[in-house]
Amino acid sequence: MDKKVEKYDVVIIGGGAAGLTAGIYCGRARLNTLLIEKALVGGLATYTNEIENYPGFPEGQTGIGLMNLFHQQAKKFGVKFKLTDVKSVQLEGATKVVETFRTNYEAKVVIIASGGRPRITGAKGEESFLFDKGISFCATCDAAANTGKDVLVIGSGDAAIEEGMFLTKFANKVYVSVIHEEGKMDCNEIAKEQALANPKMEFLWNTVVDEFKGNERLETVVLKNVKTNEKIPVKVDACFEFIGYIPNTEIYKGQVELTKNGYVISNERMETNVSGVFAAGDVRDKFLKQVATAVGDGAIAGYATEKYIAESEAFNEQIMKPDIPGVVYIYNAIDPKGIECLPEIEKIEKDNKGKIRVNKIDVYKSTGIADRLGVKEFPCVVIIKEGKADKVIKENINEKEILSAIQ
Repeated sequence: MDKKVEKYDVVIIGGGAAGLTAGIYCGRARLNTLLIEKALVGGLATYTNEIENYPGFPEGQTGIGLMNLFHQQAKKFGVKFKLTDVKSVQLEGATKVVETFRTNYEAKVVIIASGGRPRITGAKGEESFLFDKGISFCATCDAAANTGKDVLVIGSGDAAIEEGMFLTKFANKVYVSVIHEEGKMDCNEIAKEQALANPKMEFLWNTVVDEFKGNERLETVVLKNVKTNEKIPVKVDACFEFIGYIPNTEIYKGQVELTKNGYVISNERMETNVSGVFAAGDVRDKFLKQVATAVGDGAIAGYATEKYIAESEAFNEQIMKPDIPGVVYIYNAIDPKGIECLPEIEKIEKDNKGKIRVNKIDVYKSTGIADRLGVKEFPCVVIIKEGKADKVIKENINEKEILSAIQ
């Protein structure tokens, strides 16, 4: 059976904070935008009971409440939503293809905002208490809700120990389950020394989780000593798991450059190594994974997408048009040297109207056109002949030199 084909300017894969923000920016730019989310619009943030560190909400917000606001705003700007799973992607070339079970979505740009998932222990009863029922993966998000309570941290890496110390500012007691021998931890030495000296932290060495117990909420975590097999029940109000994070990038392998841990590599403009493919949010290789940073990523990806599409249209339909020779003057508007040459370029444009197509490209805000032409030094002139870049003039940018290059 042939699949249905739908065409969009932009397809965003992932409906968390990053994807929704990118959608808001793309929709507001009047780009035909589709957002695909396989589970719940809002992503992992919807499982957070209370978010107190997102700016603009001094009283805090539930994760669902905040993400619903994002969702409403994206819909206001015309973003379309499909709740389905992406099976594969074809990202090379001018037209990208995002394949689902029934439909192939074609787009000029794909924004990867598929996020990731916390690594879990796999112990008995775990699924019943994930996220807002006692098991959490974000101390920054849920620490305040555990003020005066007893909590358990799983793991001994930098994230586990640093988040555990943060929890001591709120919790009454912070138990830490460590699989290693007493005194051995996976975190850096400074964090280790600080944690061992913290009176609110109690370490349970040589232990792993055997079972999670409780009624509607988590009440007890049963640990197992890996040496003696002794079962150790620990009564807690919450459990924080910090045993790793798995990015949802399996379908991008071999097309988009990933780190050894599977995160998408992108630059500060959210560009990946594939032209027209951007990344945003927790799926990226980045320092901090929070709603606030995901929003920043999404805003940049959305803005960069608008620029990319506009530059693509200008590049293909105007700059590289093969009907007449072209002169592309690339300069930086804040560079005096670039301004000096403008009168010469404008004279060529005026004297050769209809014979030579002149384009003036300011790289102050974006180097997209310059990158497509393969030039890095400004000012310069690129001569276009028969729809191809023929010559680059970097020195002696004047009428005689330019007209001579066109002959």
